[in-house]
Amino acid sequence: MMLALRGCFFKQKIKKQTRYDANARLASETPFTINEIEALYHLFKKLSSTIIDDDLIHKEEFLLALFRSRNTNNLFAERIFNLFDIKHDGVIEFGEFVRSLTIFHPRTSVADKISFAFRLYDLRETGYIERDELKEMVLAILSESDLTLSEDTIESMVDKTLAEADLNGDGKIDEQEWEELVAKHPSLIKNMTIPYLRDLTVAFPSFVLNTEVPD
Repeated sequence: MMLALRGCFFKQKIKKQTRYDANARLASETPFTINEIEALYHLFKKLSSTIIDDDLIHKEEFLLALFRSRNTNNLFAERIFNLFDIKHDGVIEFGEFVRSLTIFHPRTSVADKISFAFRLYDLRETGYIERDELKEMVLAILSESDLTLSEDTIESMVDKTLAEADLNGDGKIDEQEWEELVAKHPSLIKNMTIPYLRDLTVAFPSFVLNTEVPD
């Protein structure tokens, strides 16, 4: 009996050490501290057990979390999942979750945020934001702002934005044109920064009450 308990204790100790080492590696590769990664782990565990409790976030769990937290367009919700799913295997592991959230960290460069936003709005992954994708972007922004406009007004906004951004006149927006558009209208990437990611341990202190991980 004592040997079994001792074996269980050592297994738990090894598991904790392995998790600490993994968290330390993530902290060295991202703007997050080890304690903030511990907080993200608790959030990840909560999300990954919504439907299937297997330490993986499935698409259904991810979309459900997005729809609960904000008015998210279906196309963009799926696109965000695909960008988070770095291995493209249909699920999000913890490492992918942390590395993907890095783009929303206040300390991440504006250039990286602009690039990520371009990939997000390039729904068909053609290397361009085309007119219908631009319209989806406008609709998503309006939805998050709780604004309701007529179809004619929306079409006019899309045409005006495309005319401003499409500098070479080919009917679509390439990445350089997107960068120039964002430089003139920084609000286009305002959703690329989540302020509380600067210090998760302050934003969500309940997540780290029991952590034994030092910064």
